[in-house]
Order: sequence, then structure tokens, then C-alpha cells
Amino acid sequence: EVAARRQAEAEARNASRQLPESLSTARRVRLWGRADPNLDLVQYGEGWARKIQLNTLPDVVREIAKRPHANPVVTVAIRSDGSVEKVTFEVSSGVPEVDEAVRRIIESHANYPAFPAALAGDYDVVEIRRTWNFRGTLQLY
Repeated sequence: EVAARRQAEAEARNASRQLPESLSTARRVRLWGRADPNLDLVQYGEGWARKIQLNTLPDVVREIAKRPHANPVVTVAIRSDGSVEKVTFEVSSGVPEVDEAVRRIIESHANYPAFPAALAGDYDVVEIRRTWNFRGTLQLY
């Protein structure tokens, strides 16, 4: 009985240490900016940013620009199938409505393109960090 209890406790401890695959075992890469030796990674990040910049409605951008706010810095983790794993605000805009609008923009443009074969062969998740600027037009830099 004591051995069975110890076994159960050990299994519970091990289970609590294990993270979901997306957080623990996924092969990840970070693209924080526009420069990286991996050209496939840079091209994917630029394509992702272009999709958001070109497809966000001007009315949405104008509405956000009306509110005084700081430029948010956002990291978006994208899985190899193009789905969004996580959206993280590294720097908030200081206005909850603006942060929520950024989150809605990201979600409204999902599903993003799947990784090209060369990128998918190396990574399961790409984390793209960009600063969002709503002055005039939406710019991600």
C-alpha cells in the first residue's frame, strides 16, 4: 500500500512538471525585427506583417489612431499550420481598448499561411515580435 501511494505521488509530481507540447517540446524560433540569417524566416515574417497591414480596414486604423496611446509591442506565436498559438503584449498601448483591437486584428486575419517546407522542417512555432503603429496607416516594424 505504501509503495503504491509513493508511486502515485511520483506520477503526480511528474505530470505536474510536464507542459503541453506547444510550450515544452515544440521547436521554436523568434523573429524580433526584420533581420535574421534565415531568409525563409524573414520572408515568412514579412508576409505575415504585410497581410495584416494590407487587410486591416482603414476605418479600424483611424478609430484606433484617435485614442492617445503608446505603440504596443506584440509577440505573436504562429504554429506551422498557420494557426495562432498565443498573442503576448510585451509593451501595452496603455489603453485596454487599443490592446483588444490589436488582438482582434490578429485573430481576424487568422488562419495565416502554413510555413514553407524549409521552415516547417526546422520549426513548429515562429514567434514574431512587432511594434504596431496606427498613425495614418497601420505599420508593423
